[in-house]
Amino acid sequence: MREDGEASARQKNSTRRVLFLLNCLLLCLGTTGGPLISRLYFLHGGKRVWLSSWLETGGFPVCLVPLFISYSRSRLSRHPKPFVFLDARLCLAAFVIGVLTGLDDYLYAYGLARLPVSTSALIIATQLAFTAAFAFLLVRQNFTPFSVNAVLLLTVGAGVLALHSSGDRPRAESTKQYVLGFVLTLAAAALYGFLLPLIELMYGKSRQRLTYTLVIQIQFVMSFGATLFCTVGMLVNNDFKVMGREAREFGLGETTYYVVLVCSAIIWQFFFVGAIGVIFCASSMLSGIIIAVMLPVTEVLAVLFYKENFTAEKGISLGLSIWGFVSYFYGEYKLIQKKKENNPTPLADFTPSIPNP
Repeated sequence: MREDGEASARQKNSTRRVLFLLNCLLLCLGTTGGPLISRLYFLHGGKRVWLSSWLETGGFPVCLVPLFISYSRSRLSRHPKPFVFLDARLCLAAFVIGVLTGLDDYLYAYGLARLPVSTSALIIATQLAFTAAFAFLLVRQNFTPFSVNAVLLLTVGAGVLALHSSGDRPRAESTKQYVLGFVLTLAAAALYGFLLPLIELMYGKSRQRLTYTLVIQIQFVMSFGATLFCTVGMLVNNDFKVMGREAREFGLGETTYYVVLVCSAIIWQFFFVGAIGVIFCASSMLSGIIIAVMLPVTEVLAVLFYKENFTAEKGISLGLSIWGFVSYFYGEYKLIQKKKENNPTPLADFTPSIPNP
């Protein structure tokens, strides 16, 4: 019996680690791929900001796939269990957060339409500072000198761009449009920096015992709320009426236009599922760190694929960002080593208490 118990514990620990790593992978793919494919839409003739916003959460039906698998497993197992749905309180909270996410999608899409990917990505790095501040206020996040140093470095790094922000302004774009894009992107970073700890707070206040299946349901409701918000914007802006014409005039061809839209919706869904999954497995702070840590990758890919300029300001900002990343993870490494000394458990890492999926 003891051996069976140990084997079961090891299996659960393995499942938890796989779940954590899977969500990290989804978040990394969405963080780098989302901005690149959204920018591709704008670079080749796309002009509908509300449509781009809608695509960031419009792929939420893909969440039905893991939910269907979970439902099937619960029905076909040796000991069938009832499939658990969100209660009304948690569903309402997820919907409200979803509407705020829709607003954030619009702010981000507008900024991305006006800014190069590399500049937009560096501004979004300030999200970590906002996440840290709101995490401290909402969920009492503990900080070490290393994490504080990381937040400061990332904030200063993004601030360097503001000193000479007009140097990489796209052609035929006015200074007013560029500055507005800069400001709205910063606002998007601040709002999402607030939403990540808010999601963690929602988890903590839940009366239901959260499982990963419920987390996917939360993502479904959140994305539905965000998509509904953006759908209203598209209707008011007549985006649905002009999509056919925009597709015919798209620089890469009509078929590619629709491929870009579908891929954008799917990749952005990776981002959101990964973000709330990492919060579930660890914390909103770690989710913000992973979003920020993928910044150098987005930078390099934007320069490679879109031939964007890599100015001195971006180089300084990138260097400060990398320094901040190293500082944070070194601090986490020291914290993990200390925890192992005080409580040597098999799962003394970023996934201390993940409920069963």
